[in-house]
Amino acid sequence: MTANTIAINQQMDKFDGHHSVWLFGYGSLIYKADFPYLQRRAASIDGWTRRFWQGSHDHRGTPEAPGRVVTLIEEAGAICHGMAYLITPDVFAHLDHREKNGYLRLAIPMTFDDGDSVDGQAYIATPDNTAFLGAASEQEIAAHIARATGPSGPNSDYLNHLAHALRELGRHDRHVFEIERHLAALQSK
Repeated sequence: MTANTIAINQQMDKFDGHHSVWLFGYGSLIYKADFPYLQRRAASIDGWTRRFWQGSHDHRGTPEAPGRVVTLIEEAGAICHGMAYLITPDVFAHLDHREKNGYLRLAIPMTFDDGDSVDGQAYIATPDNTAFLGAASEQEIAAHIARATGPSGPNSDYLNHLAHALRELGRHDRHVFEIERHLAALQSK
């Protein structure tokens, strides 16, 4: 699958006719809501885990030297915490462009912190997209992040903002925090 997913996402029709749709954010969408929304609520999704396995050719890296950003990977028993936004369908034009580097807009059930649940959407970069980098150790990922930068700034800013946002939500993510720890060690040398 191509890395530019705008046209594919524009065909997503599960919520056609809805006046609003819940969007689950688990990466930069937690801390960078550069779009209008009607509500914002802490939420989680079951059966998925956050991993720094997606390449970023357009925001936190370049085509020649991609950065690493998060995607969701299916994992039985896992729970991924993030932020849900109630948006109007016209917001997807902006988000489809923002998340165009390999991310597909997929339907996903989410649960709010108060126990209510709803079907919504999340942008997920699946392993079959050309920007997918795949698994690596947290130490290797930190080294990769340390040297990557792109039009949206250093890849390290993405990691640090995400770690900070998860702490503000009161959520622990071992993968993210281990990469953050390794990056801090690299930067202190």
